[in-house]
Amino acid sequence: MTRTDFLLIAPELWVLTMTCVILMVDLFLKEERRGIVHLLAMVTLVFAAIITLRVDDSMSSGGAALAFNGSFVRDQMGDMLKLFSYFVLAMVFIYAKFCLRQFRMFRADFYTLSLEALLGIMLLISANNLIMVYLGLELLALASYTLVAYDRDSRRGSEAAMKYFVLGSMASGMLLYGMSMIYGATGTLDLGAIAEAVKVNGADDIMLVFGLVFLIVGIAFKFGAAPFHMWVPDVYQGAPVSTTLFISSLPKMAAFAMAFRLLQTGLGDLQGDWMQMLALLAVLSIVVGNLAAIAQTNIKRMLAYSTIGHMGFVFMGLLAGTPEGYGAGMFYVIVYSLMSAAGFGMVILLSGHGIEAEKLDDFKGLNQRNPWYAAIMAMVMFSMAGVPVFVGFFAKWLVIQAALNAGLVWLAIVAVVFSVVGAFYYIRVVKLMYFDEPVTTTKIDAPVDFRAVISLNGVIMLGLGIFSGSLIQICMSSFGA
Repeated sequence: MTRTDFLLIAPELWVLTMTCVILMVDLFLKEERRGIVHLLAMVTLVFAAIITLRVDDSMSSGGAALAFNGSFVRDQMGDMLKLFSYFVLAMVFIYAKFCLRQFRMFRADFYTLSLEALLGIMLLISANNLIMVYLGLELLALASYTLVAYDRDSRRGSEAAMKYFVLGSMASGMLLYGMSMIYGATGTLDLGAIAEAVKVNGADDIMLVFGLVFLIVGIAFKFGAAPFHMWVPDVYQGAPVSTTLFISSLPKMAAFAMAFRLLQTGLGDLQGDWMQMLALLAVLSIVVGNLAAIAQTNIKRMLAYSTIGHMGFVFMGLLAGTPEGYGAGMFYVIVYSLMSAAGFGMVILLSGHGIEAEKLDDFKGLNQRNPWYAAIMAMVMFSMAGVPVFVGFFAKWLVIQAALNAGLVWLAIVAVVFSVVGAFYYIRVVKLMYFDEPVTTTKIDAPVDFRAVISLNGVIMLGLGIFSGSLIQICMSSFGA
């Protein structure tokens, strides 16, 4: 281990150190002073971003820097995903603070578990070794299981956490089994060395192909893609809305990075095999997610099935197997995280008096109660539906274009058709807000920081759509496109 190694992993060390500090500080805080925990968590994210932006010379030319014998990599893609992870988690903390105080669950546990999950996400994003991939994945998963059961008095939350734990353990076992088979076939755990071994020995090794199948299963589960989506609706509905907000956004960026590292960096020469599997997963996710969402009356379950459909679009970018496709997939997963944060932020805003606003009927007549919040939710729904001008349209356009360039015309047609189908349940929410009578006239109130961030989050849906060129270019340049 050298000084350079520790400099490259400095953001991770900072997050780990501050998580321990917050744990210790909380022991000496009284209930009324617990806002200090929130402040420390926000400071952690701000300084993590500053440290991440201090890129070393070897990366300034667009290259990648390796640490710890090549098991950890710092590159432009990883740094971009980390920066957006900090940004989204900062919004999650601001939304969650309001929610946790309303439901009398404002404890340091949420912040420490979220930061531990963030550490797992960061390790997963920069993993260049199978052991590092598994370490980051399990750190994220174990923290997520606990967050789902965060409401100790909720039987539904405990049930959702148990389902998530059991199914997640099965998926982790399959992923680990696939990794062991790849290690047996190549004799190495390093992703770069695996790629060299595949190139030298050929891609016809049956053990290698079987290992790839198990890897795809693990990746699909972490994405929440069909047919490995069984946990998504139950976990989204059963978990506290603050936890659902977290799970629906940040882990998707980590899943994208994991898929890219494993499939492209390590098994790029097997693209013909994993491309077919991802195409099937993409179609199933888009079809199942959009059709099932239509039948939902619970907005958390509707957004859960919506997530499944969106992950199908992310797979479209990955399976193209080109720098443009990977850039489109990265842009899509960043945009989706922002859209999901805004959607569940609005659910938190309308919740109160110990009751979550999880029914679609809770959004009835929102325009009459508060026109600005109705406009924010409308922008989020239009963006998720892929309506032109909003950023969601450009995200879908890029992945569909990548699929067309890869010769997957049939997949692009399926994506377009079910985007139109999916627009129904998004526009239904807009209809409820603008054309139905409100079920309550209770004033919608929230702290200043919450109102400012939810407004920014909503405006981003339109602003990023109009000025999306810079972010798209950054995503594309991360892969040399």
